[in-house]
Order: sequence, then C-alpha cells, then structure tokens
Amino acid sequence: MRTAPRPLAVLALLLPLAAPAAAQSAGSAQAGERTLLPREREVALARSAAPAEVSAAADVWVLGPSGYELAERGTSGAACFVSRDWLESIEPVCYDPEASRTIMRIGMRRVELLHAGMPVGEVDALVEREIAAGELSLPSRVAVSWMQSSAQRLISDDGTPVGSWRPHLMLYYPYLTAADLGFSDAAAPAELILVDEGKSTSMMMIVVDRFVEPAGG
Repeated sequence: MRTAPRPLAVLALLLPLAAPAAAQSAGSAQAGERTLLPREREVALARSAAPAEVSAAADVWVLGPSGYELAERGTSGAACFVSRDWLESIEPVCYDPEASRTIMRIGMRRVELLHAGMPVGEVDALVEREIAAGELSLPSRVAVSWMQSSAQRLISDDGTPVGSWRPHLMLYYPYLTAADLGFSDAAAPAELILVDEGKSTSMMMIVVDRFVEPAGG
C-alpha cells in the first residue's frame, strides 16, 4: 500500500520556471535503436551534467549495443550517464548516491528497453511491474539529479526539440501530487514544475544559473 508523501521543506528553494518542462516523463519517449556515441565523447557528455564537485568522483555509464556498461568507476557513490529517451535526444544526467541506486536504474532500464525496440507503453508497464516486484527501487529519501550540460539536446513530451533548454536540478519524491504540496486544485502553480505527478517517477524541477561545458568542447 502506498503512503502519501509529506510536503517537503525544500519547496522554499524552488525558483520561478518560465519555460515548459523539458525533463522526460514516463510515457514520453520513442522506441528504436539509438546511435551509439564514441566512448570518450559519451563519458565527457555524462560528466558535463553536473559541476565537477559532483561528477569528478562519480561512476560513469555508457550505452553499448546491449545496454549500459560501466565505463569509469568513481569513489563517491554518485553516478552519471547520457539518457536517450528519444532517438535524437542527448540527456546527460548525474545522480547523488540515493538517486544512482534508484531513479538512475529505472531510467537506464527504460532506455535499454526502448533501444531494444519495445513500444513505449509496454516499457512503462514493465518498469512499473519491476518496481512493484522490488526488482527496481524507489528512493527512500529525496533524491537529486543534475542536468546542467550545455550539450544536452532535449525533446519535450510532445516530441518537439527544445535544445539545451535551461540548466536544472530535479528532486525526486515518489507519488508526489499537487494536493500533497497543499495546492487547492489539481495543478501546480506556474512557479513550480511538477513532473509525472502521482507516479513513481514524480519530481520537482529547479532552474540553476549556469551550464557546464563538456571536456573537449
């Protein structure tokens, strides 16, 4: 039985977000084989998702023909990889230790299934079953990820390319809803972007003030 999440103190940190959310939602993706990137390039892209204070000591995973492979082992418990929800998207992300053992694994599983050609609806249904079975885990606390790479090529939920959009952090809190945050109606106010409301992958987005450049340009 799911327990409704409690409102978070971190809401006080949320900044106004004028642009539409560019983070990928469950149900927003594209099946098909991704073009594999040169290994060194993908490592550089992955690390550019977060400042060096996060990414320098992180594990780095790269997409291979049969799924993600550990390319460089870190020491901090953080991890980075390039997500590929759409065929043409480039989505470098870094995760704190809690997110790397939970949300990252869910994201990687989705991309691997999409890369193998499984239809989007079937992917999301399978991932939810694996979460319910304990094969994939949800965070036990607020989990954080970074998407600050200047080289990101994001695609919105309706399939529209939005380029690098804006550098941002994501705070994951499973099954979070507008009602949990004290809003009087079903929608969040414009100052807060609530993604995947009520789902296992629900998150809040915070815009930050700078991009990170990939090593080697």
